[in-house]
Amino acid sequence: MSHSTDLSRQPRRIDLDSSLHRKAGPTAHAMRPVEGAIEAQAPQACPTPRYLTNNEAAAFLRLSPRTLEKQRVIGGGPRFHKFGRRVMYALTDLEAWAADRSFETTFDPEYLDRHPGAQRDEQ
Repeated sequence: MSHSTDLSRQPRRIDLDSSLHRKAGPTAHAMRPVEGAIEAQAPQACPTPRYLTNNEAAAFLRLSPRTLEKQRVIGGGPRFHKFGRRVMYALTDLEAWAADRSFETTFDPEYLDRHPGAQRDEQ
């Protein structure tokens, strides 16, 4: 004698007011998601951090972390902040540093002033 439950005879309870089961009407399209349904399911994105570590700053600028380390010693790199032993870069400083390195051509006078090796010897 088996006491198994027959699930096909049990009534299914469906919440027809839920966003997943709402039918299309004159103001809703069947393929368009219900307003607020996706926003409630999607995780909230973290805001962009104000300060980045050396590795994060290097990834942001698409440089090697070692390049930023060398530029801190010899100069020429972006401004950095020291919080105790930790080196951090402000996102605004990285963007400003990158914007200062924008040139139209290699013959741009600003480019030639900053890169003396770029001037060719006249023969």
